[in-house]
Amino acid sequence: MRYLTFRDLQEKLGGRGRTTIYRDVELGRLPKPVKIGSRLYWAEADIDAAIAAHRQ
Repeated sequence: MRYLTFRDLQEKLGGRGRTTIYRDVELGRLPKPVKIGSRLYWAEADIDAAIAAHRQ
């Protein structure tokens, strides 16, 4: 399983801003990040699933 950093996530979402990404997390459009050490990461498979579900 591959984890995305915030910067990787921004790239994958086409350059979305920090506020927009966290708003999408709060609204359930994107999965919540997991904390590893002191940093937040998103599972790439979960992000891909959220993008696919939103496209339909």
